[in-house]
Amino acid sequence: MNRIVSKRLLANDLCELEFEAPHIARGHKAGQFLVLQADHDWGERIPLTIADANESAGTVTVVFQAVGATTIKLARFNPGDCIPDVLGPLGNPSDVRKFGRVVLCGGGIGVAPIHPIAQAMRAAGNHVTSILAARTKDLVIFENRMRAASDEVIVCTDDGSYGRKGLVTAPLKEMCESATPPDRVIAIGPPVMMKFCAATTKPFGIPTIVSLNTIMIDGTGMCGGCRVMVGGKMKFVCVDGPDFDGHEVDWDNMMKRMRAFRPFEEEARRRVRDHECNIDKAARAIAAAKEDR
Repeated sequence: MNRIVSKRLLANDLCELEFEAPHIARGHKAGQFLVLQADHDWGERIPLTIADANESAGTVTVVFQAVGATTIKLARFNPGDCIPDVLGPLGNPSDVRKFGRVVLCGGGIGVAPIHPIAQAMRAAGNHVTSILAARTKDLVIFENRMRAASDEVIVCTDDGSYGRKGLVTAPLKEMCESATPPDRVIAIGPPVMMKFCAATTKPFGIPTIVSLNTIMIDGTGMCGGCRVMVGGKMKFVCVDGPDFDGHEVDWDNMMKRMRAFRPFEEEARRRVRDHECNIDKAARAIAAAKEDR
């Protein structure tokens, strides 16, 4: 069993879990992900990118937003609890070698999965600049870790409550226009953010890699739910990726397909919340009965 050793609430419904998974901690590479199951038996399997690993302790760290049925359940776990099933590492590792100047763009929760890539890119001899973007100051995550893994960090918030006011594409464009433009850009975050990062770099011919893990479902290529069109060819994110050429991704098609799952996701979320509400009511009733005695 994969025992949870620490839990942190990063912001609102953003949760970080560190748990024991020695084989994954030893064998994973930057950019890879794992699949876990929060329930025994027939629970849903969800893919999560590995945000950090401690090989000596045999632990891995994942960050997720408690918005879906399974992530809501997962957020209820505490240190000492065990995650029933964990499979990994999965997916193709990021292409890490000496490129020169590498710019990493992380949007929201996407900052977590760029952390190991920043570490690997810097270890390979690259000059790493990381741009961290969030809607507001309270939603900026992993800042200290990213500063330790980067040569330079720029923070942007939509409302200007911290760092630069504006989107991640503003400093990215400035770098592309500078005398020392990036040799490679990697963007991870909401699809619309990655789409516009790729659109920003395309006129300059700067290779731009995006991670499409947000569309994955079972993570093993069995369900076919993560189909995307890249360069006019059909790809499966979980087995062909998750990293792809951002200039070749059919973003409109991908985002349209992601919206198709929303009714099912909302229904599953409603059932989980209703179930938890019933459990809370039962617990209160039991507590009240004990007090009456």
